[in-house]
Amino acid sequence: MLSFDATNINILVLIALMALVTLATRLGGVYIMSLVPLKPRVQRFIQAMSGSVLIAILAPMALAGDAAARFAMLATIVVMLVVKKPLIAISCGVLAAALFRAY
Repeated sequence: MLSFDATNINILVLIALMALVTLATRLGGVYIMSLVPLKPRVQRFIQAMSGSVLIAILAPMALAGDAAARFAMLATIVVMLVVKKPLIAISCGVLAAALFRAY
């Protein structure tokens, strides 16, 4: 059985190792994508993937959440359909939830 002594130095070493692994995977992904020619088909795939990830993150939260979560999801969908920019849509959804809960 694996045992681990959770002293302060061990925890700091683990955090540093996890940070390095995260950095390596992110840089590795950028490097690998630099080798892939960005033909129209690959560009469409990347654009569709970002939208599907957004939906996969937000839909369960809206279904399991309260009325503010559902209102935020509706606001996110409407803004996404209008401006077609995920960051703006997510920001509007967060703002909508905050305003809904404030009032």
